[in-house]
Amino acid sequence: MASVEVTPDQMRADIRRARTRARVQFLRRLVRHRSFLIGGVLFSCIVALALFADLIAPYEPNKNNFRALLMPPSAAHWFGTDGYGRDILSRVIHGTRVSLQIGVSVVVLTGLFGAALGLLAGYVRWLDNVLMRVMDGLMAFPGVLLAIALAAALGPSAMNAVIALTVAFTPRTARVVRSSVLVIRELPYVEAAVAAGAGHLRIIFRYILANALSPLIVQLTFVFAVSILSEAILSFLGVGPPPPAPSLGNIIAEGRNYLQDAPWIAFFPGLAIAASVLGLNLMGDGLRDVTDPRLSQGRSSG
Repeated sequence: MASVEVTPDQMRADIRRARTRARVQFLRRLVRHRSFLIGGVLFSCIVALALFADLIAPYEPNKNNFRALLMPPSAAHWFGTDGYGRDILSRVIHGTRVSLQIGVSVVVLTGLFGAALGLLAGYVRWLDNVLMRVMDGLMAFPGVLLAIALAAALGPSAMNAVIALTVAFTPRTARVVRSSVLVIRELPYVEAAVAAGAGHLRIIFRYILANALSPLIVQLTFVFAVSILSEAILSFLGVGPPPPAPSLGNIIAEGRNYLQDAPWIAFFPGLAIAASVLGLNLMGDGLRDVTDPRLSQGRSSG
């Protein structure tokens, strides 16, 4: 039988088609995953509120109305008012924007620093012990407590809260990336790239980082959720964005003095935090199941 020759162009076209099919299958599994779908819808609603807060909020979030002090939920004020007559619904909507802004900033910085440190520790062998001992030292403290200590030392502001949370959550992200790199660098295609004379930067970004993105993205969804919750804790303790910024933690802190007479002040921002964290956790669970089918198979068999 005559052999069929495959040209390099045909091979590249076959590779592109295989990658396209893999992406389509991944998206189909993701959309069909119940946890990811529910979490995505829930979190998308939170994001929409934050993006269009100026259009959706019925009142100015910091506008005082001393004729409407501590009003319970009504047609005029769906979530009631606080001790200054400010509309709680408007403050919660704008507070969601503040929380998401801080959460996105923490996720971006944590992803950058965590990926860089994890790649260096996993790829450069002599740096592994040094970097991981520093990460272990930071991980010896609970993340929230470390963030509170750093934010208190730096002073109350949104930027300082982002810095504190980034320092607190980077070590865990670096650990996740490092563990993936240690496995990927021993795979045959990486060894083939080394044997072919590929440079270190090409190997790191083309072969290792590209295949370590899935666990990194899953980890960052949980970092996002914990960042929103931790920012509320920092604001509640007075080391986050300072009042009168409509942070969710600030609203809850202001409502703690009215828990018996006006519980709605603290209830609705707490509900917004719970919805945001729940949506992100469900999305993270869905991503983890889809990127690692063994987890979903183990759950179904169990």
